[in-house]
Amino acid sequence: MATEKTLDDLFLDTLKDIYYAERQIVKTLPKMAKAATSPELKAGFEQHLEETEGHVERLEQIFELLGKPARGKTCDAILGIIEEGKSIIEEFKGTVALDAGLVSAAQAVEHYEIARYGTLKTWATQLGHKDIAALLDATLQEEVATDKKLSQVATANVNQKAA
Repeated sequence: MATEKTLDDLFLDTLKDIYYAERQIVKTLPKMAKAATSPELKAGFEQHLEETEGHVERLEQIFELLGKPARGKTCDAILGIIEEGKSIIEEFKGTVALDAGLVSAAQAVEHYEIARYGTLKTWATQLGHKDIAALLDATLQEEVATDKKLSQVATANVNQKAA
């Protein structure tokens, strides 16, 4: 008979998932910045790289608060989203549509992170981890802000250039 799994188990499993995802994003953002032709988009990717490094540190702090080692668990979802981004870079390199495609790929990453951090924050609150919920909320707010910035870059600049 299988061992009963609890919300604590699911919470830790999902933390490992997003920890892995954030570390993959740290590796990918420099490639996206290099590929971007819009100076504003390039700067946005570089700024988000710094924020993402902070997200990794926050997650490590959360693992420490839980008394657990900071270990990732392969996140197939983020690997697929990153692979889509690589395909956009390869297929649209040198075209006017590249930056619009990069924004699209970056927003797919942001939306995944927003979903994960929103869920984790809710679970942390449910489990009575107020300090952890506050850390997760800080990251969630940064992810939402990045998504909004990406939308602004798209509508004010790169989408018109691509059209």
